[in-house]
Amino acid sequence: MSLWKPEYFSSPALVIVDMQNAFFETAELAKLRQQGAGQCNRLLTEARAHDLLIVNIRTIHQRDKSTWTLSMLEDDQGFLFEGTVQTHNLAELDLSRAVEVVKHRDSAFWQTGLDGLLQFHRIRALILAGVASDSCIAATAADAFAANYRVAIASQAVASADPDFEQTTLHQLEVLHRQPAVDTGSLLKAMSRGKRI
Repeated sequence: MSLWKPEYFSSPALVIVDMQNAFFETAELAKLRQQGAGQCNRLLTEARAHDLLIVNIRTIHQRDKSTWTLSMLEDDQGFLFEGTVQTHNLAELDLSRAVEVVKHRDSAFWQTGLDGLLQFHRIRALILAGVASDSCIAATAADAFAANYRVAIASQAVASADPDFEQTTLHQLEVLHRQPAVDTGSLLKAMSRGKRI
């Protein structure tokens, strides 16, 4: 039985997660940068063409440690400090018309305005793209499931430094939360039938 139901995703929000310079500094993700950005841009172009809600998620931390995670505090090492080049989105992404949401944890729902924004626009389905599949994408997808949003993972527009873990994670999201990993072409076809927000 296929879990991919295109009719659920004709009017989704497109949520781009952590497509920031810092996450592509490692060799493993650097080699996936061009493909990931290209596939995200295809989805972004279609979303704009149909006036769908686009949400750009960025992770940003404060130098005063007020936003740090437990592991950052234990290691006394911060990351993604506000105002640094590392927090900027990839230059090749066209994020025009995107609404920005800043997060401090893996999930884009944790203590952010994302849920309120989606409710305001009467969104019930999300297409998730970005990095990393096995951390921030997975955490955001799990919280979306808890909030009763239907989710499709843009399989060609997500990436991880650990491909094996990525495949395991995507499989678990599909089995546990009925969140299929879907190719860009299929997502574009579903979005082309979208209603304007």
